[in-house]
Amino acid sequence: MSRPRSKIDVVCQNPRCQYYRKEKGKDIIKSGKYSTGHQRYYCLHCNTYFMETKGTPLYRKHLSEDQIKEICKHLVEKNGIRSIERITGHHRDTIGNLLEDMAEHADDMNGYLLHDVGLTTFECDELWSFVKKKRRKLSVMAQINLKKVMHGFTPA
Repeated sequence: MSRPRSKIDVVCQNPRCQYYRKEKGKDIIKSGKYSTGHQRYYCLHCNTYFMETKGTPLYRKHLSEDQIKEICKHLVEKNGIRSIERITGHHRDTIGNLLEDMAEHADDMNGYLLHDVGLTTFECDELWSFVKKKRRKLSVMAQINLKKVMHGFTPA
């Protein structure tokens, strides 16, 4: 007799799959782990592998979640990118790329910072104002998402 499957909270991340981001009817199994320690999943409908962090700022990062939390806390304290480089030992391009990805996923990242990292709304606002200061280097999508989480945003 086989063991019952455990409950899997992720959904298929393949846009070509008929169960793309759908909870009902999904058929996903765990399929090992990547070298970064993230869980690997396999969709039985579209026969594709994907990582649990796909579509998040943590996707394709060689940093652990603890290292990203540490960098976020240094950003909140208004440390510059070069000073964070000296403190953490990570290259400034790595920190800049993380900053760009955080801005592109600003809505999700704001919830993550409030609940998982334990920042207050004022600290998050300071972080986004720091990111906004670097605006000339951000993509158009990052600038649009950044406007949504900044103080004073009113949805249309």
